[in-house]
Amino acid sequence: MSNPQFRLGVIVNPFAGIGGALALKGSDGAQVREKALAMGAEKKANEKMAKALSILEALSGKFTVVTAQGEMGESVCVSLGLPYEVIYSPSCTQTEGEDSEKAAQAMLEANVDLLLFAGGDGTARNICNVVGAAIPVLGVPAGCKIHSGVYCVSPAAAGQVVSQMIAGELVSEMEAEVRDIDENAFRQGKVIAKHYGEMRVPAELTYIQAVKMGGKEDEALVLDDIAAYVSEMMEDEPDTYFVMGSGSTVGAIMEYLGLENTLLGVDVVRQGKREASDVTASQLIALTQGKPCKVVLTVIGGQGHLLGRGNQQLSPEFIRHVGKQNMIVVATKQKIRGLHGKPLRLDSGDERLDAQLSGAFTIITGYKDKVLYNAV
Repeated sequence: MSNPQFRLGVIVNPFAGIGGALALKGSDGAQVREKALAMGAEKKANEKMAKALSILEALSGKFTVVTAQGEMGESVCVSLGLPYEVIYSPSCTQTEGEDSEKAAQAMLEANVDLLLFAGGDGTARNICNVVGAAIPVLGVPAGCKIHSGVYCVSPAAAGQVVSQMIAGELVSEMEAEVRDIDENAFRQGKVIAKHYGEMRVPAELTYIQAVKMGGKEDEALVLDDIAAYVSEMMEDEPDTYFVMGSGSTVGAIMEYLGLENTLLGVDVVRQGKREASDVTASQLIALTQGKPCKVVLTVIGGQGHLLGRGNQQLSPEFIRHVGKQNMIVVATKQKIRGLHGKPLRLDSGDERLDAQLSGAFTIITGYKDKVLYNAV
């Protein structure tokens, strides 16, 4: 099976930061932008996005860009000679926040693996309004105000993280805060910052829990950390049916819970008890139909299968009922590194479903420690 290209969503707010050098304290609002341009302000957001994307030059052929027309992303792709597809066209040359939101919505529907955007805190708010936690995002700092945690420290740093994702290397996943200040208050000398939400952000790999000296994982400690985290998730959702897939990592969670486990089968857990054991595909559908449900999966076999190896009881019908957002993937970083950059495999028995599920998965690798990794 050939690996599909990484789909990188790119959105540029071309007016981000134009008020900074002119002491206008931001670029929110059409009047401010018009004043800045009349005073000779330079638009530099595309230049900063170019610095991030230029890091990806060595990965040519491994990714394609999905973007918006003109200065919202297309122009920087043309300047760098990157392959791209335009899926949103703004109605006016002077774009507004709603254009960022509409472009983000188009990229959600296009199933991008990562949304990379250039702007400031206002742009981050626009993206958050649409995307939330649905897909990973990463900000290229280009605005006057950068209070949000979704931005990398520099355009080059953003490009480095994206390159690691495209190359199939491990990157951490973190929840980062979106914050913005009131520009009108700021112009009067008051800094009033507000919290607007969180988004999922990739970052260079970090080891948060369960390491020995030298930064290497102790597998027994890691499995305990994973189990403790999943156990807390179960406690937070007492009415949810947790379907426990096959594999030793899932088995470690069952052991932590003090429950008997069918190592080569599928069990169902609810409210700390095993509701059913070694269920068939039809039994699983009957038990969970119309009920809140999550499925706990791990990487099976040397080819890195999530579905289709040792867990055929998880039928396409069941997986559609659960949805990708309720698929909890657990694995040690050591096990994922053993794939040597190869993507996780989806073999549900339904090619269309596999295509819908493909892309970046969040993998729990420790206690509140997560990485992003691609599946095909």
